[in-house]
Amino acid sequence: MERLFEQFSLGSLNMENRFFFPPIKLGYGSPDGKVTGRQIRFYKQIAKNGPAVVILEPVSVTPDGREHPKQLCVHLSKSVTELRMIVEVIHKQDRLACLHLNHAGAAANPKVTGARPKAPSIMTCARSAEESEPLSSDEIAAILEGYKTAAQKAEEAGFDLIEIQAGHGYLVSQFLNRKINKRNDSYGQDRLLFAKEVFSSVKKGTRQVPFIVRVSGNEMSPEFGIGQEDLLPFLKLAEEAGALAIHVGMGNTCFSPAWYFHQGSLPEKPQKEALAWLRENTSLPLIVAGKMGRKKKIKEVFENGLADLIALGRPLIADPGLIEKWRKGQEESVVYCGYCLQGCLHRVQSGKPLGCNLNPEIGLPPLEQTSNPLNVLVVGGGPAGMSATLYMTRRGHRVTLVEKNDHLGGQFSLAWQAPGKQVMKDGLDGLCCAVEKCGAKILQNNTSYKDISKEIRPDVIVWATGALTKKLETPGLDKQYAITALEYINGEKELRGPRVLVIGAGRVGLEVAEMLGKEGYQVVATKRTDPIGGMMVMINKKLALMRIGQLPNVTLMPHTTVNAFTGEKVEVEQDGQMLSLEPFQTVVLAAGMQSAPEPDQEIKSSISKIEIIGDAKEVQDIYTAVQAGYQLALNH
Repeated sequence: MERLFEQFSLGSLNMENRFFFPPIKLGYGSPDGKVTGRQIRFYKQIAKNGPAVVILEPVSVTPDGREHPKQLCVHLSKSVTELRMIVEVIHKQDRLACLHLNHAGAAANPKVTGARPKAPSIMTCARSAEESEPLSSDEIAAILEGYKTAAQKAEEAGFDLIEIQAGHGYLVSQFLNRKINKRNDSYGQDRLLFAKEVFSSVKKGTRQVPFIVRVSGNEMSPEFGIGQEDLLPFLKLAEEAGALAIHVGMGNTCFSPAWYFHQGSLPEKPQKEALAWLRENTSLPLIVAGKMGRKKKIKEVFENGLADLIALGRPLIADPGLIEKWRKGQEESVVYCGYCLQGCLHRVQSGKPLGCNLNPEIGLPPLEQTSNPLNVLVVGGGPAGMSATLYMTRRGHRVTLVEKNDHLGGQFSLAWQAPGKQVMKDGLDGLCCAVEKCGAKILQNNTSYKDISKEIRPDVIVWATGALTKKLETPGLDKQYAITALEYINGEKELRGPRVLVIGAGRVGLEVAEMLGKEGYQVVATKRTDPIGGMMVMINKKLALMRIGQLPNVTLMPHTTVNAFTGEKVEVEQDGQMLSLEPFQTVVLAAGMQSAPEPDQEIKSSISKIEIIGDAKEVQDIYTAVQAGYQLALNH
């Protein structure tokens, strides 16, 4: 690992270490293309003692190639002035700034561009589900001019490097890909032609700023993804054109988004195989991106000669100090990204600014010390309670945290046990470590918060007791052996089989159904309303449904209400039709959660200020709970 922190030469560029920050959509900009304070703060946080090269979020070389309404812009007359502000903050941290140039092609967002997407040929990107129009010769010329102008502006703004997006199912890749490019003109007869002209346009725009190229090692879409037979000649072209390195991701934004965003449950073998193939077929240095936020994986990649440089994206959003902590041997204090996609991708795709389940401070000003230190009692050590404890303490308040269990984490300590979420445990461990070291007094395995309140006389009680499983009044359920989803996941009660009914196939219920199915039980999971797996990140839900689809012993029943249990059958109604199911040995209750009871009158009458936060106030998710604790600290 030591060589990761040594200087590295990339062409004429001297890098402080071997780390890159890859282009990540932030949703922090303004609709009119202005750079915001949050963008400036974000890039400062990332660059400080961070990766040698910081690649900015993608910019589209022309307005018709945009993906997000708050996407950073390069095509506007004021773009140089706006971009320079980001470059300067990166340079002040002694790091290099790279501008990522792209045109989304068929993946452009028609709600942003106001027009149908344009591509080499007619195709439909699954993201927008809108059929694209073939680009005309004049439109191609305009896009190429956009690359030239963007390169000029990159030089004027002071960028040290340019990255050309040529993978992930975006426009350059669409032209290269014989499965998509069905043109009859010169751009179809020579599928490399558009890429050649992009390189030429960039070099015409700037003779001073070198460039690297981004590709997908494997687009993981046999039907639509680019094949090695089309990628190989492009790699040779990139070498001949003078690219300094190849930045390797995975997936296709239209047809395999889970791989594009490196969802946490995906296997690592395809990525390693793709890197091995690229290593054999190009002499250029390789920058590897995608779930590289663990030292063990980085070591394996380097030992096998699969990469020269490492790109860390979401791991630095979860903990911007990650690289410096690794350098100093402070690994136990790292808050590790769990690759859940909830606070980052899910929020941005929903039109909200990027956030993080584990780091509510990302892109925001540092917390200031309070001028009025308070004595604070936090009841409940789940995500909301931990967050309140951590950030209230950082503000200078005296905090005591009381948790009834012998560990912190609340439902977070159960969430990572679901299929495909095991990697989330590292993030929980890092958050627990931060709380335990923050200076607060932590009392675990303790339910005597009333006595503690009388003893320490807090100025504020933070009520963060979480949520409980909703009770059902279904006739006959009281005579049926039933446990809650949380009791099953936590191993608190016996699970009897072979037949198990899961009532409520939302996020937790779907995860429970998969777990039970893999254990060999005969599982039926019902949900009164649609959709199955509600509140799940779409990519995570699709992968879960795909895995469940491979389990013949699991049946999902949407639009189904469980009406009654009798000794001989279970009566249900599906889409207005009455059905009878064979009896079940266990019923798992997963039909939602409800906030835990509020403080009783004794507490309310003894403390003038009580703050109810997290699921105790309104049942939502880990992201919202952690944000609640942070916002509480801001307000005190």
